[in-house]
Amino acid sequence: MIHQYVERNTGRIVNERIFGDGIIGSVFSPLIEDSTAVYRALTSKRLSRLLSWAAFDSVLGSKMTGAARFLRASGIDLAECIDPPRMLDTPRKIFERRIRYWDARPLPENSFMAVSPADSKMLAGSFREGPGVFLKEKLFSFEELIGRRYWLKPFSSGDFAIFRLTPEKYHYTHCPVTGVVRDFYEIEGRMNSCNPGIVMKISKSFSKNRRVVTVIDTDVEGGTGIGLVAMIEIVALMIGNIRQAYSSREYLYPRDIIKGMRVERGMPKALFMPGSSTVVLMFEEGRIKFHDDILTNMRRKASSRYSVGFGGSIVETEVAVRSGIADRVEPEGGGGWRKFYSWLF
Repeated sequence: MIHQYVERNTGRIVNERIFGDGIIGSVFSPLIEDSTAVYRALTSKRLSRLLSWAAFDSVLGSKMTGAARFLRASGIDLAECIDPPRMLDTPRKIFERRIRYWDARPLPENSFMAVSPADSKMLAGSFREGPGVFLKEKLFSFEELIGRRYWLKPFSSGDFAIFRLTPEKYHYTHCPVTGVVRDFYEIEGRMNSCNPGIVMKISKSFSKNRRVVTVIDTDVEGGTGIGLVAMIEIVALMIGNIRQAYSSREYLYPRDIIKGMRVERGMPKALFMPGSSTVVLMFEEGRIKFHDDILTNMRRKASSRYSVGFGGSIVETEVAVRSGIADRVEPEGGGGWRKFYSWLF
């Protein structure tokens, strides 16, 4: 099945070229998923790292994948890269490339606007009503995804957004908001593929994968002012690690994320190792409003694998890292329990 998305800048519906679609589809077929031992082996950390090494680090893998061939096929803009083209001579270097994001991905002037954490294809939804609820139930279990019970209440009636990175994309994630880190933790899990056809076959696959959760309080001085925001970085097949590398200026002096540190909207946060993967953002109820074009695009008529089984269109929008995705909504009174969380953490 063809998978299409909406190109945000032009509004065009575009056919996506999904790398390794045939191989991944056969490996993660429902038949293999039913074979518990085989499925666990295929999605294990050990095998994922082995596949990653074979494809991106070994001499044979580099020759087979072909850095130059991949660059030509993927349409990567070399002019925005910090390193010169001659330095991008292996698949790993291409995936882990750095860009002049301060020029190539301008940040909105409105400091109360949440921005995209990645160059990716985006879906938005709500835990309250509408098609987003069904999307959530298919792609992840909210309770399992976030992992810690005390974070269930802040986000249980809020909004969420899913950002799918594809192999040719720039693979640094950036902070979607400005605020103070209230919690940071890792949850062990599998290495399922984030291929859109596969995630529709494997029930709630995002909450089965290994992931890193960062909870940011934006109701602080100079913050984005949209309450608590959970940023969940999810690994995938051939991504055994997410390297936290927060930098407050360009890519200089990268640091691990820790509780209590302040992070600034739009700055580099982490690096996915080679492959494709996913970021999920969760927001408190009534604190943000997703941009209209993203919501409208979800309902456009296109051949989307996410639409299967939903009885309507569920279409992604291609978004650039650091581009605006949601505006602040002023909270209506209350907020006592938010102060409790701020005190607790």
